[in-house]
Parts: sequence; structure tokens; C-alpha cells
Amino acid sequence: MTKMQLFKAFATALCLLMVCGFAAPRAKAQLWNKKTTVTFSVPVEVPGVGAQVLPAGTYVFKLADVGSSRNIVQIFSADELHVYTTILAINNYRLQPTDKTVMTFRERAEGQPEAIRAWFYPGDNYGQQFVYPKARATELAKLTNEPVLATPIEVATAPIEALKTAPVVAIKPSGETIEMLEVVQLTPPVETATAEKLPQTASLFPVILLAGLLSLGAGFAARFVSKRTA
Repeated sequence: MTKMQLFKAFATALCLLMVCGFAAPRAKAQLWNKKTTVTFSVPVEVPGVGAQVLPAGTYVFKLADVGSSRNIVQIFSADELHVYTTILAINNYRLQPTDKTVMTFRERAEGQPEAIRAWFYPGDNYGQQFVYPKARATELAKLTNEPVLATPIEVATAPIEALKTAPVVAIKPSGETIEMLEVVQLTPPVETATAEKLPQTASLFPVILLAGLLSLGAGFAARFVSKRTA
């Protein structure tokens, strides 16, 4: 192999490394919306106007890009052309984490659709607990004998801006309203906070590596050119 062929091979490898080094962070960044495709074999109740029920079928769950600390979840048809509902969810570190996609439900009487309780995205050490309109939350709390997160606004028809600031409480089976923080833990427990996985962000290592390789390549190129002109 001639020096010119070696130089071309080195330049090609360097370009491929640059593409790989910068493509990976962009691919990770696409996970922000936690897109999840779920197939329900039976009808499922989701927060909406009254008791909103999704027929058995395949749906796509995604977080909306709203620039807020609130989790606004949208449920789409399988082809993502239709939005069935836009609802509010609260991060809850009290819920048992999982390493795979999991949907949990509230126990219901036989023959009635189960109401969705929380959505776990793989790798998250918390569950996203869904918030129901207050009237329906009161009914569900009594039926399931456990507190249900509630808001006074109709989550399915309210604009996203309203969901970002909507008050959230918890309804006990007795119908008593209590603070949300008595049911939900918004931050990781102190003893595990340091072990929590940091957000996936672009590393400086590929940049430093590429800078070094570029310098090395420039040195080889300069040396090659100087020999040809000598």
C-alpha cells in the first residue's frame, strides 16, 4: 500500500469515527419522550371525562414536550395519527421500579374495566402515577380502597397549559382530601439519591478523542506533504 493509499484510508476511518462519535448522543436524546407501544387485551379506563375507556387494542404512550416539570402524557392510536387523551402524571418514587415497560392498574369489580394507575418506563427508578378528575378519583378511591391522585379540572379537555399548573391532591377511600405528598414521593429517597442514574447526556470524551485524532492526522498529512515537496 502506497503512502497516498495509507493517508486516504486514515482519513476515511477518521470520518467514520466522527460520524459515530456524534450520532450516538443524538440517538440517546430521542428517548426523552419515553415513547412506549402497549397492547391491551381488555378494555382499560384512563383519566378523562367521566370514566373514559379505551377498547382492547394497541396504543402509543408518549410524554409531550411542554417544557415543564409536570409529566403530560398523550395516548395515541397505534399509527400515532390520533390522540385519544392528554393527561397528567406525577413522578412517584414510592412505586416499585422495574427494568421493563409495565402498566399497573387498580383492582375493579369483575366485568368492569380496570383503571390505569401508573406507567413505568424501562430503567426509571420511579413510576408515573396518573391523575384523575376529582369526581372520578373519589369514586375510584372508594371502589379500590386506596388513595387516588386527583385534580379539580377535567384533564382530558383542559389545555396543556392548564395541566402544567393544575392543583393535585389525593382522595382517600373515605372521600377525604389529603395532600399529594402524603401519597407521592417526588424525589428519590435520601439513601438512594446518590446511586440514582444520572441523565444521559453527551460526553466530552468523543470530542477529546476526535481532537487528538485530528491533530495526529494533521501531523501525518504535513509529514507526507513535506516529503513529496522535498
